[in-house]
Amino acid sequence: MTLDPDTPLAFSPLHRLQWEETQQRHVILYPEGLVELNASSAEILKLCDGQHTLKSIVAELEQKFQTTGLTKDIQEFLEIALENGWIQPQDH
Repeated sequence: MTLDPDTPLAFSPLHRLQWEETQQRHVILYPEGLVELNASSAEILKLCDGQHTLKSIVAELEQKFQTTGLTKDIQEFLEIALENGWIQPQDH
């Protein structure tokens, strides 16, 4: 599934992103189970708030981590997140 780089992305209301103290990592909780996330994935998903687009997520993370060239990796992860139902396009 291809993302529109100008469409805001929102975390799915059927899933919950939270810090799991016992595992010392962020996880996605949903009725059938949970998904453990690495730090990079959690940083990306935290920005899926219905306001950020692919472009703005990339810009914010490149600035935060003082790097460039993250577009491909972030887009690939967001496409997986979209296919898994963790995020959804937000109407403008």
